Amino acid sequence: MQRTSGVDAAFLYGETPNWHMHVSAVLIADPSTSPEPWTTERFIERTASRIHLAPQFRWRLVEVPFGLDRPYFVEDPDFDIHSHIRRIGLPAPGGPEQLGNLIGDLVSLKLDRRKPLWEFWIIDGLADGHVAILAKIHHAIIDGISGSELATVLMDLEADPPPTPPEADRVVDAMPNQFELFARGALEAFGTPYRAMRFGRGAIRQGLKFVGFQRRAAPPVAPFQAPRTSFNTELSKHRRFAYASVPLADVRAVKDAFDVKVNDVVLAICSGALRNYLDANGELPDAPLVAQVPVSLRAEEDKADVGTKVGAMFASLATHLHDPVERLHAIHASTRDAKEMQQALAAEKIMGITEAAPPALISLAARMYTAAGLDSRTPPIMNLIISNVPGPPFPIYCAGAKLESIYPMGPLIYGTGVNVTVFSYQDRIDFGFMSCREAVRDVWQIAEGVDAAFRELADAARSAPTTS
Repeated sequence: MQRTSGVDAAFLYGETPNWHMHVSAVLIADPSTSPEPWTTERFIERTASRIHLAPQFRWRLVEVPFGLDRPYFVEDPDFDIHSHIRRIGLPAPGGPEQLGNLIGDLVSLKLDRRKPLWEFWIIDGLADGHVAILAKIHHAIIDGISGSELATVLMDLEADPPPTPPEADRVVDAMPNQFELFARGALEAFGTPYRAMRFGRGAIRQGLKFVGFQRRAAPPVAPFQAPRTSFNTELSKHRRFAYASVPLADVRAVKDAFDVKVNDVVLAICSGALRNYLDANGELPDAPLVAQVPVSLRAEEDKADVGTKVGAMFASLATHLHDPVERLHAIHASTRDAKEMQQALAAEKIMGITEAAPPALISLAARMYTAAGLDSRTPPIMNLIISNVPGPPFPIYCAGAKLESIYPMGPLIYGTGVNVTVFSYQDRIDFGFMSCREAVRDVWQIAEGVDAAFRELADAARSAPTTS
């Protein structure tokens, strides 16, 4: 039995009917590369043979009575892999738009808490003969970095790998009863005031540091400085999905030409696509959009650990600037300052405050926030979330089929109706655009703007003077 961390408990208790805290990814596989006929049954068999390498896939959530303590994960004695993997056909003609619409519908459904918090959907009927695999996994058991590591555990590095060593014999403990959970919760509740005081002192120290940064002549971007846009509205449960890709080598060429980071180029591409979308719809604000950019807090040796270890920084997307190169340099300056502030504030200490928050209080706050419609009444914390996750530079295989692309998706929260998650894989960077149906008229309009925004930067890089 494993107690959830404060952050993971916040993800669980912060969920509402319209806030879904699972992360997802669409894996596009080419069955023609498989040495054997590719079938759903083969995928299930291959996944079952290595599920013991990902123990969180057999964990079931149990909650403590009255919300006295954070939930626990226990191994599900009734685990059945067939209840987690389903197959569905794509409507004709099976193109990107049909796939995006189906993915949006499937991601709109919350995970069933009566079972381990994950599911895979096998989607056939794609026009090019490929197969799509939608993975949905709750954020409480995975984040971007650990998800990338998990992919290399459940997938293969070759089309026909040697058999996975069988799992050693194990005994599955009985599910804890309500009295045992209540007793544990009551014991933990006694320590809550002390933890609250300890983390409260830390929060005051961090707050004073934050004030110091904001008193600078050119302070870093902070929460609640974002302009209100159509992206910032009360969320519904309905999701829409679109995707795009750009060559990784060309992104690196832009990085080198302008002496910035790969992440700066990724943010600039997103900025250009978002700016063009808002401008085309007569919604471009005078002030620049603000993105929350998740930052991994994992040490190198913690990459495979279960749960969430992530902080956040806030960056300007410089959408008020017309010139793409000026935008790129402004974004670079903003992320540089944001990283400095994020490191000085010790994000892991800020996230540690969740260790002292009673789960029942988090759940109540989330319900009250939603019921009061504060999504659309309070100043936006940010306009959107943009997350960049490094993936493997080598090909990986799924039950024998080579994965051609991996399009990730993050959750929508806090009245933020757009999430862009980016994943580097082989020689490409794949963009996944998740939106709330009520926040974005056509998410494909944003995704299709990626190529134009990227080409602007690539053309500018080719004509930029070289330094010797």
